[in-house]
Amino acid sequence: MNRRSFLKTLALPFASMAFFTALAVPAAAEKISLQDLSRYLNGLTTAEAEFTQINSDGSISTGKIFIHRPGRVRFEYAPPDRNLVLAGGGQVAIFDAKSNQPPEQYPLSRTPLSIILDKNVDLTRAKMVVGHKQDGNTTRVRAQDPEHPEYGSIELVFTAGPTELRQWVIRDDSGAETTVILGEMKKGAKLKSSLFNITIATNQRK
Repeated sequence: MNRRSFLKTLALPFASMAFFTALAVPAAAEKISLQDLSRYLNGLTTAEAEFTQINSDGSISTGKIFIHRPGRVRFEYAPPDRNLVLAGGGQVAIFDAKSNQPPEQYPLSRTPLSIILDKNVDLTRAKMVVGHKQDGNTTRVRAQDPEHPEYGSIELVFTAGPTELRQWVIRDDSGAETTVILGEMKKGAKLKSSLFNITIATNQRK
């Protein structure tokens, strides 16, 4: 799995009943402000959840995600994938289960996911948000690095009452899209720093 593959592996059919069940909220939901969404993300220190990933080629992957803001995330893919993606120390490492080579690494800042892993998320920053709308029962925000829009964008989907991040869609520089749908998030748990240590993960997978 190379860098482009990861960006492409980061859209459920909207007719899916499971999708609508996960996003079920009162019909009177209103668009959540960018200020409130920034506050929510900044308050999201640690979280873990099951996830379903719909890849750009239509294939589906599942696994578990661990988030430790700022700057750290871990995607553990379930068999038969057994791939692993880590972000920590300012780097992203992609471990390909089919390869015996060291993980491919590149700066976290070059991925749209860095926007929500930033130490201080500010969606009101000029030219960061290029879309903000209410879509049925959800609020959708499309954001990009204002200084490097060529890195791609991330569209975040939230529900209200209380505010919850439900999914994101990453669009890479070629326009390919991949959706990650989050299960119920367990927040506030203490996560070991070793979960996000690229060196430790490299040694464990030798």
